[in-house]
Amino acid sequence: MEAFEDYFKGAMRSENVLLDKITHYIIKRKGKQMRPMFVFLSSKVCGNITPATYTAASLIELLHTATLVHDDVVDVAHTRRGFFSINAVWKNKIAVLVGDYLLSRGLLLSIDNGEFDLLRIVSNAVKEMSEGELLQQEKSRLLNITEEVYFEIISQKTASLIAACCKSGANAAGASADDQQRMYEFGLKIGLAFQIKDDLLDYGFGEKIGKPIGIDIKERKLTLPLIHVMKMATAPERRELMNIIKRHNTDAVKVKFLVQRVIDLGGIDYAREKMESLRDEALGILNHFPKSDSRDSLENLVHFTIDRKK
Repeated sequence: MEAFEDYFKGAMRSENVLLDKITHYIIKRKGKQMRPMFVFLSSKVCGNITPATYTAASLIELLHTATLVHDDVVDVAHTRRGFFSINAVWKNKIAVLVGDYLLSRGLLLSIDNGEFDLLRIVSNAVKEMSEGELLQQEKSRLLNITEEVYFEIISQKTASLIAACCKSGANAAGASADDQQRMYEFGLKIGLAFQIKDDLLDYGFGEKIGKPIGIDIKERKLTLPLIHVMKMATAPERRELMNIIKRHNTDAVKVKFLVQRVIDLGGIDYAREKMESLRDEALGILNHFPKSDSRDSLENLVHFTIDRKK
């Protein structure tokens, strides 16, 4: 990861003084870097880390960072990971252009290294993410998200990129088409579990949470715990809960009441069981590969995704 950081800095570098300043700001405020870790460990599990692995990890990070910069503009978000967002510091126009620059750097990085398979894998993930976001926007307005639609949304929005990490890592190691597909399915299941964990954190579990309790409700997002409760509740309960989501989603007292009802009616337990089932299915896929230190590390990373407190 230390070697990757230097490689990634080089991939982002620009001769434009303002761009170089902003990309330096981005690198200094990087997150947990779970996605490049999935790339490297998947490569190692499937054979060995190669120069293509560094390209794959950088391509993933460049395109992922670009989508985050653009998301912050769309969401009018002024912070990211506890720091000011790019649009908060440099305004929307520059933030959009920086996102475009990062996308172009990712495209050029793969083309310059002749990694067209990697470009196809990651570009497909970005397409899925965009479609998932649009599907969520469409369904959120109507507040009619079923569990099936919910899984379709998070499969595209979140899981597709982690699946691309694992498949691109396998591809960079020269793995067979079958093993690349296994790693894709592994990443997809972990990505789904990762998003369900995020949904659970919104209900305040763990000593530290990444966002205020009930923020999904305030944004009228129907996530798995609430979707399950709406399905299982009586008609009067459903009307009461839906009324809070539609008309009182900024009322702290009513939001707290809704959160407590989701807990009491089994929404949390149901979502946790789904998350743990996906984890177990993912670990079952990993058992296809030979036992090794890198496989152990990948298993540990799987456990981290659902045991994390933020």
